[in-house]
Amino acid sequence: MVSCAIMQPTYNPWLGYFDLMDKVDLFIYLDNVQLVKRSWQVRNRIKTIQGEFFLSIPIKKTKKRAETLIKDALINDLENWRKRHLKTIEFNYKKAKCFKTVFPFIKELIYSECSFLGDFNINVIEEVKKAIGISTFTVRSSELPVKGKKDVLLVNICKCVGADMYVSPQGSAVYIEKENPGGAFVREGIKLYYHNYEHPTYKQLYGQFMPYMGIFDLLLNEGFERALNIIRSGRRDDIFYLNFRKIFRGR
Repeated sequence: MVSCAIMQPTYNPWLGYFDLMDKVDLFIYLDNVQLVKRSWQVRNRIKTIQGEFFLSIPIKKTKKRAETLIKDALINDLENWRKRHLKTIEFNYKKAKCFKTVFPFIKELIYSECSFLGDFNINVIEEVKKAIGISTFTVRSSELPVKGKKDVLLVNICKCVGADMYVSPQGSAVYIEKENPGGAFVREGIKLYYHNYEHPTYKQLYGQFMPYMGIFDLLLNEGFERALNIIRSGRRDDIFYLNFRKIFRGR
């Protein structure tokens, strides 16, 4: 059985993103879908002394947003956002345990010569993936000869790459389960599970632990060597789609 997960390439993704990637055989970057304004593709969180803070990537307005795909979105470097991000990270994490080793790595990622958002985010994720020891094979959906929308598109991707089990983020249940249990996955004979992840705690600066920060927070506080074990510590058994429906309808 070949397991697969499909996610849009996010900027500075949270820990659960990497756990999902780590536990499947194939991970697909869904990069040829619409870029949504103020989505996780263009912004994510770090922790500061005043609480969470969003780092945002500006995008050039070359088309209507509804016509802009993630892979085609041009980063607006006229706003000097890369320098601002690094200054903000440095100011808030310079006392973190692993700052000296991790900050140069993040600096190189942010100053990568990527003009398109999809390329930039995928490069960040791939470099973090290698640095912490995830070996899952990855591919971009834009490289595959598939079409469709929502769960039909996901199913077509699974069929194209030979996956017979799909592990879905729980948020996707909104459209997968909308009409029928398991949606297009069940119709096409692909086993459907929902990713089950309980955010672990680790050492952070500035008092009480705050979950759901981007991966930079974990790396700066705990370093590369400990990161994957911490990420995996939040892993729980995935939820079969029928059980998922029962659990969430009962809430």
